[in-house]
Amino acid sequence: MKKQIPKFKNEDEEREFWSKADSTDYVDWSKGKRVVFPNLKPSVKTISLRLPESLLEELKMLANKKDVPYQSLLKVYLAEKVGEELKTA
Repeated sequence: MKKQIPKFKNEDEEREFWSKADSTDYVDWSKGKRVVFPNLKPSVKTISLRLPESLLEELKMLANKKDVPYQSLLKVYLAEKVGEELKTA
């Protein structure tokens, strides 16, 4: 039998509790179900990136050929390269 989850006065109190408590004492994770949030968008952060003009123009040409925005293409290329590097690290 699992322990009863206490009532919390606020989020800070709950956060403090869960930072120290073992959730397996309170929740039967074997009964958990996977949930999909299709409309949830990942957090993004705007950055400033300085690129040589020639590289930017080449990126724009490639994006035009693929009929996608150049910034989207740049994100895809960065994600692919980071994924490759993490696999070999």
